[in-house]
Amino acid sequence: MIENTPLVRKLGAFVALSDTELSVLASLHKRRRTFVAGRDLVHQGQSDQAAYILASGWACSYKLLEDGQRQIVDFQIPGDFLGLRSVLLNVSDHSIEPVTDIEVTEVHVADLLDAFAQTPRLATAVLWAASRDEAMVVEHLVDIGRRDAAERMAHFLLELGARLALVGLGSKEGYACPLTQYLLADAIGLSAVHVNRVLRQLREAGMVTFRDGFVAFGDYNRLAKFAQFDPSYMDQKGPLLP
Repeated sequence: MIENTPLVRKLGAFVALSDTELSVLASLHKRRRTFVAGRDLVHQGQSDQAAYILASGWACSYKLLEDGQRQIVDFQIPGDFLGLRSVLLNVSDHSIEPVTDIEVTEVHVADLLDAFAQTPRLATAVLWAASRDEAMVVEHLVDIGRRDAAERMAHFLLELGARLALVGLGSKEGYACPLTQYLLADAIGLSAVHVNRVLRQLREAGMVTFRDGFVAFGDYNRLAKFAQFDPSYMDQKGPLLP
């Protein structure tokens, strides 16, 4: 049912969704598609593509440099839009690759704009979600520019945990995470060897363990203090518009 989807959980943190708004959201879920891990569904420079709502699995947005180096801009989890900014601007400024096999809902821009026209509060909620994503990208810039490697890793894992908790997939105890050390390296600007070293440092300090696809917080509060993690930039609860 649409009421239990990650997208509804996420938008419901901002707006108490009405039956009409839930019905409009359900109407966007007409075209279901699946993509396999490692095969881009959106290419940098691509035009005339659809946007997607991630229903299950993980994906990443990345920029590819001319020398072949890759910078992962962000990871997408269930409930996130894929390519929303690009579809509104008519050209994609980044690529999107599934990290795992994923299921998505394909949303054409005309359907999206029609949904916004029918339910302006829903448009406001989606704008909140997009603004929240932008705030996280700003925080990632601070990660790379001003936090040391261990703080950067801690902050990144805490942010993922908060995002997953919002859609019912994580808690302050931990969360399932399919990311490899190579993916983490491309996201936070470290080498894979350095990622391994930093994860060991955090594990030996008793704050967090990342093993066998699961992030376990050993001491959440100490880790948050160590990383100077203040989740207010994600505005997890929002103003809950009436």
